[in-house]
Amino acid sequence: MATFGDHVRARAHDDNTALLFEDQRWTYREWVAEVATRAALWKQMRLDGPAHIGVLLENIPDFTMWLGAAAVTASTVVGINPTRRGAELERDITYTECQLIVTQRSQLPLLEGLELGIAANRILVVDDERYADQLAPFVGHELPTDEVNESDCFLLLFTSGTSGAPKAVITSHSRFSFVGGAMNYIIHLEPTDVTYIAMPLFHSNALFSGWAPTVIAGAATALRPRFSASAFMDDVRRYGATYFNYVGRPLAYILATPESSEDKNHSLRIGFGNEGAEIDILRFRERFGVELIDGYGQTEMGASITRVPNMPAGSLGVAVSPALKVLNPETSEECPPAVFDDHGRLLNAEQATGEITNTGQSAFEGYWKNDEANQERLRHGYYWTGDLAYRDADGFFYFAGRTAEWIRVDGENFAAAPIDRIVSRFPGVVLAAAYAVPDADIGDRVMVALQLKEGAVFDPREFSAFLQVQPDLGAKWMPSYVRLMNELPLTQTNKVLKRDLTKDKWQSVARAEGLMYARPDKGTAFEVFGLAQYEALRQRFAALQREGIFS
Repeated sequence: MATFGDHVRARAHDDNTALLFEDQRWTYREWVAEVATRAALWKQMRLDGPAHIGVLLENIPDFTMWLGAAAVTASTVVGINPTRRGAELERDITYTECQLIVTQRSQLPLLEGLELGIAANRILVVDDERYADQLAPFVGHELPTDEVNESDCFLLLFTSGTSGAPKAVITSHSRFSFVGGAMNYIIHLEPTDVTYIAMPLFHSNALFSGWAPTVIAGAATALRPRFSASAFMDDVRRYGATYFNYVGRPLAYILATPESSEDKNHSLRIGFGNEGAEIDILRFRERFGVELIDGYGQTEMGASITRVPNMPAGSLGVAVSPALKVLNPETSEECPPAVFDDHGRLLNAEQATGEITNTGQSAFEGYWKNDEANQERLRHGYYWTGDLAYRDADGFFYFAGRTAEWIRVDGENFAAAPIDRIVSRFPGVVLAAAYAVPDADIGDRVMVALQLKEGAVFDPREFSAFLQVQPDLGAKWMPSYVRLMNELPLTQTNKVLKRDLTKDKWQSVARAEGLMYARPDKGTAFEVFGLAQYEALRQRFAALQREGIFS
């Protein structure tokens, strides 16, 4: 298996376009020369200990150049998440033992006041005039001849942190090269292709699905610093992009932009991503004429599910390996198949829902210095994903949420993700998130947070009528509360931070932020839930000596 450094070296005399950014362009020959310059600077600065380079950058050319420099020097890039703040960010950098930080002026305020154990001259600011002076002595250097092994750690990539503190996932050269090659088998990139990357390069999706297969194929990468739905198609046309990657909710945001007669006037032929809503995948294909391949995967690469033709509505697809199963996390036994009625309503949610588990060999290489998390992932010799699902009798998987997204209403346990999918059908909804809030008596009630298209007006009567006719909405799944938000809280990889919503409960009403509606017990109509209703509910919790869980 080639190391990724081998793929970088293979492009040293390639005059095909490597990189497009705004009005700038680099051939592979020019890009490799930039890589060599940075590799030489790094070798001069390198200290004893783990050769870890922390990269705190937007999607700008230097990010890829430092990835290349790490690849040819047997070093490791630590992808630093700029949405982290204060002590959390300090912990990410010190925990991964970064010797060097590569950043830019816009990110410097994030580092102010942090105790990183890194000297000021070991923080390189790529858009500072001093940076050119730091690089200048090394311009013209050849690529280093360091020995790089397949098993060497190339990347430490933090998980998105949607269900807890982010963990740094180890990615070796062999795994990165294998995934890049496997992606090319799926998307068939040629040197004439242009990959558009607007998902953040500190995350696995952009690296595994976007950058790696592009370099291996000798195609061009077009970068945008940050994702913008309104600029998406303009960028595609500007760069002649033929392929793009996504993760989370960008499809929904792109579809929320105004339609145009030019929507199909572009060069895109294919997109690949994770966690796209089924309805958005269909609408994207219809509106833009672009084939999308949406799969289930993780930064850890411990499990994989792929879409196939004629799969059931709402399904993730089928397992790549027969070792992938849905197990009861308490007993480690396989859950029974999901049973649906004639309307597609899940009848045995509690029994059929379990954790997606790889009972065979997984590609997971561990978390950096986190034995507790490693043991949690690899219980009983299996790889446990931390994701809930159920599987039908034909082997199709259905995502049910994270393990922290169980909801218990009137003694019945179920997961949140199926409600997300159903509520997302309501006209005008861009994003929907279902989650548990406590019931005053016992158990939970369902709350849904909605983000609407610009200009859309929420009618509670229409929403109630919509819910009543959804054939696959279980009786206990009916939302008791609806919260309207300008924007749902997201990670930088566009995943909804449900733990933030769960923690906030009804407090947005007390802060006079946005609108909330409530459905009375056993009622169907939604009514405004304002300060008076908030206070009445608080008093009800207090009367039952449960005020501690109200706020």
